[in-house]
Amino acid sequence: MEENYHKWYSPNLSKEMEMIVYGHWGYPLLIFPTTRGKYYESKDFHLIDSIAWFIEQGKVKVYCLDSIDEYSWYNRSIHPADRVKNHIWYDKMILEEVVAKVQHESPIGKVAVAGCSFGGYHAANFAFRHPEKVSHLFTMSGAFDIRDQLDGYYDDNVYFNNPVDYLPNMNHPDLYNMKIILGTSEHDICLGANLGMSAILSNKGIDHWLDNRPNASHDWPIWREMFPHYLSLM
Repeated sequence: MEENYHKWYSPNLSKEMEMIVYGHWGYPLLIFPTTRGKYYESKDFHLIDSIAWFIEQGKVKVYCLDSIDEYSWYNRSIHPADRVKNHIWYDKMILEEVVAKVQHESPIGKVAVAGCSFGGYHAANFAFRHPEKVSHLFTMSGAFDIRDQLDGYYDDNVYFNNPVDYLPNMNHPDLYNMKIILGTSEHDICLGANLGMSAILSNKGIDHWLDNRPNASHDWPIWREMFPHYLSLM
């Protein structure tokens, strides 16, 4: 499959960022890495191999993003308020430097987003904050409540980046058109988080699929099973 490495200086983050893009054509799909993960993580753990057919057939064009978790949510050396602010700059970078580039390359207009574990948080938060930009959301063992990373600190920036808090009060019409799949499993440490997110979506009348699989845990093997299944439903 076609594989292209990209590196650029991000004016939003004031640092260099990296990304790998797989495929020559297809529906644009952004993949967020797991906790403090890198842009090459999906390749290293064979998540890309699991969806190779969709890439090679031009069904999807995959953008594997880098994270800045070590500067934001997982940076215990700075005040929690600054952790959130750094994440907001990351969100702005994705919106203005990645999605804008994708929209320039693709006539589709919207993007699909996906992520495993903490990448599921990133995917969900980006999708719910920018529903006018996102058509599909696929999370696999996602975590959706960020408050554990903030040592009890809370402000408006936390609220607007914590989906379990702001989503119940959102009524953007594009939320109701988004195709949403929450993947989890019987022994998933994030099972409760997915049940809770499903309840929020159901209470709002937002159609989605809670895919709760038996005899599996919070790890790459089940995510490699889930992901191609989800792409087959696009």
